[in-house]
Formats: sequence, C-alpha cells, structure tokens
Amino acid sequence: MHVSAVHAGFSLVEMAVVLVILGFVISALILPVTAQRQAAFLRQTDAQLELANKALLGFAQTHGRLPCPASANGEGEAGSSGREEFLNGSAGACSSMAGFVPAATLGLSPVDAFGFMLDGWGRRIRYAVAQNPAGNPPFTTPNGMATTGMANLLPNLRVLDRANGNPRIENAVAVVFSLGATGNLGSGGADESANLDADNVFVSHDIEANGPNGEFDHMLVWLSPYVLYNAMIQAGQLP
Repeated sequence: MHVSAVHAGFSLVEMAVVLVILGFVISALILPVTAQRQAAFLRQTDAQLELANKALLGFAQTHGRLPCPASANGEGEAGSSGREEFLNGSAGACSSMAGFVPAATLGLSPVDAFGFMLDGWGRRIRYAVAQNPAGNPPFTTPNGMATTGMANLLPNLRVLDRANGNPRIENAVAVVFSLGATGNLGSGGADESANLDADNVFVSHDIEANGPNGEFDHMLVWLSPYVLYNAMIQAGQLP
C-alpha cells in the first residue's frame, strides 16, 4: 500500500498574513516607546529651561548684572566655548543680543564638548538679553541697573502668542528657549522664524504640528523684570 507524504508548511498567503500581523504588533510596541521618549525629552527640556532661568537670577544677585549670551555659528561649533561674550572684551555691551545660554559662565550642565548647555534632544539652548539702550546697556553692565535706577530701566524683549500676535509680555529682560524636537530641521514657519531672526520679538505657545503659522515646537521661558528686581533687592544689588 502506498502512503502519500503530507508536507506541513505555510503558503505564501499565510506567510503574508503573519508578516502583516507582526508589523502591527511591532508598531503597537514601538509607538508608545517613542511617545514616552518624547515626553521624557520635553520634561527634561522644561527642567533645563527653568534651571537656566534660576541661574540667571543667581548670577544677577552675585554680580549685579545679567550675563551676555555665549556665541557660536551653530551646533557643533566651538564659538565662545559656552562663555559669555562681550562686544569690547569687558562686561557691558554684548557681542550679540541673542545667542546661547553661557553654561560655562553659569556653571550649568549637561553641556556638549564645547561647553554649551543642552536640551532634552541634545541641542544647544538659546538665550537673549535686553541690550537697550545701545552702547551702555544697564542689564549686562556691572552695577548698571543700580546706577540707572529701577524707574528708568526699560527692558524691551517682547514675547507674543503668534507672529504679529498678542503680547504675553512686552518688557521681558531675558528669554531662554529650546528649538524643540525638530530644531535640527530649521524653521517650521513664521512663529519659529520669529525666534531666530535676532531681534527683540519672540513667540511662545503650545506645540503645534500644523498651526496657522506652520509647525511650532519651540519651548520658551522668560525673565520678568519684577522677578529680577525683587531678587536683586533681596541680594542687596538694588536699593
């Protein structure tokens, strides 16, 4: 009697179905992990921005002024090695109103190989400070605020809720910000461009993938003059 051999195995259709199912399973596992990582980067960046803001206050309480921004042409460039940079080599006017958090000057971390403070995505955190009036700006000049007097100090950094939108604050002394998860891709629209054009106007609002002014994922905090003056009065740096 002849017995036919039965060959067990998967057909091409069955294999395709299995692969599709595996794809769904892997995607279901990867997406929550990616979301958790992004949430962790956001929390870390929030903490870094607040830490930088507090460090600015501590510096002002000790030195009677705010530090100038550190300078560099971009990511991976040594620039001023995370140290504040002055226009004429001594404390006073800054080489630029906007640059990077001077982490080496403030003693902050984590930093990259050149001493620049990093956000949760490993990119440099930005910083801008009021430089008005030009020539002898009181906010970055030793005892400049005390000499000028609080009534005559006129910080002029503006933070809006959109490009050409409504003001959130019109007299910030300093702003500190991260370019967010997509910072390495350049500007996502008008709102992000407002934070990168080296003037005194900035934008801060919730993260948007496709807002009216394009993508926006910058994260920004600012230093109110009233918070700064109060801290300096407590430290004896202002009368």
